[in-house]
Amino acid sequence: MTSERQSDAPRRDAGFVAKSQLLSADEVSRALTRMAHEILERHHDPSLISLLGVQTGGVPFARTLFDLLRSLGAGVQVGELDVSFYRDDLALNPVPPAANTAIDHDLTERTVILVDDVLFTGRTIRAALNALSDWGRPRAVQLAVMVDRGHRELPIRPDYVGKNLPTARDESIVATLEGVWIGARGA
Repeated sequence: MTSERQSDAPRRDAGFVAKSQLLSADEVSRALTRMAHEILERHHDPSLISLLGVQTGGVPFARTLFDLLRSLGAGVQVGELDVSFYRDDLALNPVPPAANTAIDHDLTERTVILVDDVLFTGRTIRAALNALSDWGRPRAVQLAVMVDRGHRELPIRPDYVGKNLPTARDESIVATLEGVWIGARGA
């Protein structure tokens, strides 16, 4: 990755320094299209699916999956789920200023698919499951992630994965619709 491409790498926060790009925007798009087809293959009635993007990184992926599923004729619903106050590391990860929960439909008896950008330890998804309990009792909960990088600390496994990218614990991954980068947190 050239220094010019590095400067184009999205920054989740000022501390991420991209080392190389692992997936291009086209590869992310193809992975999301494949995930949308997998979702349709596994559900007899897609009108009972609710996609919930986990704030903040999962929201663009959930919205894109929503658009893809709608273009394939599926009447799915979409929303956003803020898990900030359900995290066990709130002191280390302050609440993002734009984070909020936006669910405008009943989740009862629906299959909720939590959508996130990167699955690492599983703690964010644990927080999402806790937050979800305040919004109803879905029939089932599934997980879709753009990147599964391993290193799980909790027994959580995704149902739909864009790409498995094993990493070292000290590496960082940033996944956006524009691509996926690996790097490190700067000082």
